[in-house]
Amino acid sequence: QVQLVESGGGSVQPGGSLRLSCEASGINFSRYLMGWYRQAPGKQRELVATINSAGSTNYADSVKGRFTISRDNAKNTVYLQMNSLKPEDTAVYYCRSQLWPASAWGQGTQVTVSS
Repeated sequence: QVQLVESGGGSVQPGGSLRLSCEASGINFSRYLMGWYRQAPGKQRELVATINSAGSTNYADSVKGRFTISRDNAKNTVYLQMNSLKPEDTAVYYCRSQLWPASAWGQGTQVTVSS
């Protein structure tokens, strides 16, 4: 059974930083495309960043240059380092694992950016 457990969310002032972690179990982690998505109140869930099995990354334009996705296959964990946070980054952040046709989501972690 696939399980994705996010951690690291919280409240931070604009300009601050947070690092999210997502630990996976029940999958052959190194083979999976891993991603971070977010959903703000009243908005659709959107892609933030992905990292594939080879370590290639992809980012939403809104976070390029501020966020960095990385993975540690030995720890079955994917990270999202978020710097220069803005109020518009406020959302629930979700981890996702994908290896066609399988896909799974974590439960989400709240990130709030406010002064």
